Amino acid sequence: MSSADERKWADMMRAALSGDEKRYCEFLNEVAPVLRRLVRARASGLDAECEDILQETLLAIHLKRHTWREDEPLRPWLFSIARYKIVDAYRSRGRRVALDIEDFAETLPAPAEEDATQRGDMERVLAALDDRSAAIVRAIGLEGASVSEVGAQLSMSEGAVRVALHRGLKKLAEMRARMLE
Repeated sequence: MSSADERKWADMMRAALSGDEKRYCEFLNEVAPVLRRLVRARASGLDAECEDILQETLLAIHLKRHTWREDEPLRPWLFSIARYKIVDAYRSRGRRVALDIEDFAETLPAPAEEDATQRGDMERVLAALDDRSAAIVRAIGLEGASVSEVGAQLSMSEGAVRVALHRGLKKLAEMRARMLE
């Protein structure tokens, strides 16, 4: 699809959003063959249902046309609706879908950067606890260890670990409450 086609489609969609039904019909007639090719290419194994998926895509475009931002490109908006309808079709048939991550690269959040001061702050707070409570809170709360793992490491029963964890967290909550006063 050329950028001229995309501009033309965007103009048609803008006119449609302004109430021009004729331009909207023209728009749907022009995008349908392109979306049909996309659906057939992406919905391998669902050949008999490609027309149904296309119709669901066109219906979704119609129902959600108000969500397209006129200052944004139209093609990614159209293609993402088609992709979601293809995924829905696979899901309804109980099949797993593998999508290329590159299709979503622009919408995935960047990995969160670790706060360099956070670890030091946590260690200062944990220093206010006795050694055993600090070790339990650190292992379970920060490192993600299970109660049984911590119990085995510290030669404690799971119940004793839970009680110590609860007491340690309670003490930290009390410290926080005093700080906020």
